[in-house]
Amino acid sequence: MLTTKKKAAVIKTTARHDTDTGSADVQVALLSKQIDELAKHLKKNPKDVHSRRGLLQMVADRRTHLRYLEANDKRRYSAVIKKLGLKR
Repeated sequence: MLTTKKKAAVIKTTARHDTDTGSADVQVALLSKQIDELAKHLKKNPKDVHSRRGLLQMVADRRTHLRYLEANDKRRYSAVIKKLGLKR
């Protein structure tokens, strides 16, 4: 679970303008941060199946947002990938 301070920091670093909270860039960044924190939790608690299911849903959601960015704006897609260090 992301605290409001962590969430605000992630939004501030990836927002396209001052009031941007829902663009695909911001959503991918927030999902990536949540995935990292949940992965740490699952390393400590390997039998937590419900959280594992939530993690898989977040990964699928992030992949969907990345596919959207790749299809509609290659420049933003590559910038997000580079900024978050995801792949390629």
